Amino acid sequence: MTGSVIIESGEAMIDRTATANRVTWIGFFANFFLTLFKLAAGIFGRSGAMIADAVHSLSDFGTDIVVLTSFRYVGKPADRDHDYGHGKYETLATAIVGGALLLVGAELLRSGLFRVWGVMGGEKLDKPGFIALAAAVLSIVVKEWMFRYTRKVGKKINSPAVMANAWHHRSDSLSSIGAMMGIGGAIALGEKWRVLDPVAAVIVSLFIVKVAFGILAGSIRELAEASLGDEVKDEILRIAASMEAVEHPHNLRTRRIGSDIAMDLHIRVPADMKVVDAHAVATELEEKIYERFGESTFVSIHVEPYIDSDTGRL
Repeated sequence: MTGSVIIESGEAMIDRTATANRVTWIGFFANFFLTLFKLAAGIFGRSGAMIADAVHSLSDFGTDIVVLTSFRYVGKPADRDHDYGHGKYETLATAIVGGALLLVGAELLRSGLFRVWGVMGGEKLDKPGFIALAAAVLSIVVKEWMFRYTRKVGKKINSPAVMANAWHHRSDSLSSIGAMMGIGGAIALGEKWRVLDPVAAVIVSLFIVKVAFGILAGSIRELAEASLGDEVKDEILRIAASMEAVEHPHNLRTRRIGSDIAMDLHIRVPADMKVVDAHAVATELEEKIYERFGESTFVSIHVEPYIDSDTGRL
């Protein structure tokens, strides 16, 4: 016997998609104008750090487009070809965002190390202008605000793709902090300290790479159908075991589908219980699971007759 599956209502899914699109479009236009200003500031302010920071902001366009595109599919309800909905598109988008973030961090690390090596070899760095410093400060303020706003929305709608995009905003903010330190140090401390620019870029890039690995690893685990953690599985079994008519919940299988989870569970009920009563037990258990994990959870419950371990009888 398999319990019924409750799927998130169309209105709730549409609202979630609209919310994700709204925050992503805001980030998209913020990135557009900020990138243009940072690129101009880097060129006219003779700052390689600011030009690199502008390129980093440019990468945000790609991730914004990925998130917007993915939610065109995520927002669709389950259909004939997708019995479990389209949540994996969101996971795929998260993986792409994490991969892009990793590439950006690795490129900033490579560029910074080469610039540090060049200075050690006698290369002279240009003194950056104040416009580059102003662009770095503006970028920190705007991108940190975008990080906090996007993260808040991502938590509200439980979207890993939006959360990954939030961390991309934070990486841009961190990159701008490195640029600000390098540019400010070069302006205030003189020629010998202009190496602070690439040194700061190297340190910031390591943080970016660390965040990217976390995002990418999580999404790859989900795409590979990794089960949920032991803590979540133990909680599901405790919920089932707490019901008086349920014996020995077992064969629990779990996985994540975008922002939702799916589970299969076997339970045992007294052998002399009527089918209609056994169905009521399974339905009650489903309701308890929906109450804890959300009504968009995919639940399948298989009911078996209870066998007495001492007598071997039903």
